[in-house]
Amino acid sequence: MTAGTSKDAVKAALTTQALETPSWAYGNSGTRFKVFAQPGVPRTTREKLDDAARVHAHTGVAPTVALHIPWDRVDDYAALGAYAAERGLRLGAINANVFQDDDYRLGSVTNPDPAIRRKALAHLLECVDIMDATGSRDLKLWFSDGTNYPGQDDLRTRQERLADALRAVHDRLGDDQRMLLEYKLFEPAFYATDVPDWGTAYAHCLKLGPKARVVVDTGHHAPGTNIEFIVATLLREGRLGGFDFNSRFYADDDLMVGAADPFQLFRIMYEVVRGGGLDPAAGVAFMLDQCHNIEAKIPAIIRSVMNVQEATAKALLVDADALADAQRTGDVLAANGVLMDAFSTDVRPLLADVREDLGLAPDPLGAYDRSGWQERIGKERVGGEQAGWGA
Repeated sequence: MTAGTSKDAVKAALTTQALETPSWAYGNSGTRFKVFAQPGVPRTTREKLDDAARVHAHTGVAPTVALHIPWDRVDDYAALGAYAAERGLRLGAINANVFQDDDYRLGSVTNPDPAIRRKALAHLLECVDIMDATGSRDLKLWFSDGTNYPGQDDLRTRQERLADALRAVHDRLGDDQRMLLEYKLFEPAFYATDVPDWGTAYAHCLKLGPKARVVVDTGHHAPGTNIEFIVATLLREGRLGGFDFNSRFYADDDLMVGAADPFQLFRIMYEVVRGGGLDPAAGVAFMLDQCHNIEAKIPAIIRSVMNVQEATAKALLVDADALADAQRTGDVLAANGVLMDAFSTDVRPLLADVREDLGLAPDPLGAYDRSGWQERIGKERVGGEQAGWGA
């Protein structure tokens, strides 16, 4: 434990932490070339919720599940919400999909064809209707829109089309609803992506109003980008809506969060703590956005939740007074040393205590292995069509 830090205060903060898991992470996924099937993968959204309930049961901090439409479209969302509640869960963010239809080859809301733009907007508004039915607070928007070649379309006009669509969706939101705008550096558009960076997303959100915030996907940046600076800036401006946590070595790898660079995850979580982002009143949504292609899905999600917990615990252990003193006197090495001391702390015993205080096993992965759930779903979920995002 670092000097000047209250163990009880750290444990209390960790107890209130909540991470949202994505429904699609429980389904089949893969690369651009192949989707890999696994035994026991859910066939329905309800089976995804069953798996998500196992993650929450063993970690105690994953009470909500994000839905993706149309992958998770059902006839009765109220009934789906009741099913989730029976398993100790709530339905979380609604994620729109305007990137898989053939019509969206040249874009969705920025497409040159007004009929296709209307189709895309209708889907976004449908997602708000679903939010009304599920009680979800957040609509998460990611657009694959962009161009592959110079001259393919007018860059300025595409921004105007995007702004029009976002305004229509923003105006449709209820009083307690928000839209979270995600950005991505590239892919599948390789010349110009219509929402390529946090500045573009932030500019659109500023014009829209307080219901619009920016989502930071930790894999959506150029190599060497200082993501924690982006987080600090958006928090300072009150426009950080949430995270899509994952890890990457090269581009948007969507690997388990903390797998590639746990020190970066720690630095990000330090800025979250420093900026008050752990306070529920800040409205920051912490969600995983990962594709578990070759590893077992539920254990990978549990491991990811644990990685975020460990980074958060280390961030909470930073001796703020010592750091401020070193910064004030310009002691570069001492300031860096304060951060490194916290990062080097083994927080696993502390988190084991937190879980035991919640009545949980101290080792979530071990508890899951002993539960027999993986063997059970492998035997029971035979036949039907497994969930996934296609090849």
